[in-house]
Formats: sequence, C-alpha cells, structure tokens
Amino acid sequence: MTNLLRIDASAQSEDRSLTRQLTSLFAQTFLEVAPDTTLVSRDVGHSPPPFVDGRFIHAAFTAPDQREDWMADVLAPSDRLVDEVVAADIIVMGVPMYNYGMPAALKAWIDQVARIGRTFSFDLERGDFPIEPMLSGKRLAVLSSRGEFGFAPGGIRAHKNALDPAIAACAHYFGVDETAIESIAIEYQEFKDDRHRASIDQARARTAALARRLAAEASTGSESEPNLPTLELNLPDGM
Repeated sequence: MTNLLRIDASAQSEDRSLTRQLTSLFAQTFLEVAPDTTLVSRDVGHSPPPFVDGRFIHAAFTAPDQREDWMADVLAPSDRLVDEVVAADIIVMGVPMYNYGMPAALKAWIDQVARIGRTFSFDLERGDFPIEPMLSGKRLAVLSSRGEFGFAPGGIRAHKNALDPAIAACAHYFGVDETAIESIAIEYQEFKDDRHRASIDQARARTAALARRLAAEASTGSESEPNLPTLELNLPDGM
C-alpha cells in the first residue's frame, strides 16, 4: 500500500488557489490509478505550524531521555508532522511563489520536520559534513504557481527563483534525493492573458500525467525515468 502526503501551502481558498487545484487533481488522479493508497492531507497554508523558537531548539537538541515534561509539549506538533513524513512514500506539495521564495507557512513546516535524531543525524566525526539524512527513497512532486514567468533554469528570471533551490536543498530532511523531485509550475498569473491560460492547461495535463505515472510505479514497484508529456500549444508570440 502506498502512502501519499499532500501538503498545501497557499494562503488562498480552494477556489482561488491554482496550486490547491493542482494538488487536488494530483491526489484524485493518483487515487484513481491506485485506489488502495492512503492519503494524508496537511494544510499548512490555512493552519501554519508554530515557528521555531528558543524553547523548540532547547527541546530538540536535548537527548530524549533527558527531556523535561514541557519539552514533550513543545515538540508534539513537530512529532506529528515528522510522523506523517516518515510514513509517506510520495509527497506532493502545492507551493505558490511568494516574493520569489516559499510561503512562510511552508518554511515553518520544514523547520518543524528538520529534526535532529528523527530526520537527520549530526556527528562531527564526519568532518565538514556532519549532517546525514535518516530518511530515504521518497518521491516529491512540487506543484507551483508564479505571477511572472521565466523562472526555470535558463529562463530570464531564473536568478530570482529562490523557491525551487530552497526546496531542493531541504529535501533530504524528507527523505527525498534531489533527483527524485519533479516540478510543475503555472506562470504568467499576474498577466491573466492567453499565455497564462495556456500555462494552466499545460500544468494540469502534466500534473495528471505525473500522478498517473507515479501511481502506476507505486503499484508495480518499478521506477522509470521522468517522462512528462510535452504539449504542443498554440501560444502567442513571445512565449
């Protein structure tokens, strides 16, 4: 049985959020192909996790057998989030680009999930690379929306993309290798023109195709190379 963890980070409601529509499409399509999947939904956009503070750091870096009672209470939200990540085989994130980076709610989730002794170990005997992930073998689909365009590698705004590199840099905390991340983005949202509408259509088609492929792989236990469809769209000049 496959465990699918859906993370929504948009502050918008379902009917106004493009990323929520994509994660809904992904989950629905995945379940159609693999109906025995266990789906867990975590809405950090509407119910953000607590921000890390001094009490959290004190508790997290205290050995479990030496923790005081209040430390367990402080770490309880983190424990729940970590448990969901540990159980997941595939994680799908709906992540709008806010001011060229990730929403604060998603960063709060990452900070709660990055837990010494639970998702990573730390040992200075390893020299300059003391951090080692404790989870592995998971897949991550990042479904995003951007107001402007050209944020992919080689694009005219690639240098402003602080979202995708940040997620990739932290993915080892969720047990995801950088090669196991697949990203789909809607662009041109601020322009609301034909380019935006075409981008929505393409993202929806690619999201459904990705969900079907990952669900089929999970059902058969195989893994193929990423093979998202390239759609032939009649786009206006300048695309």
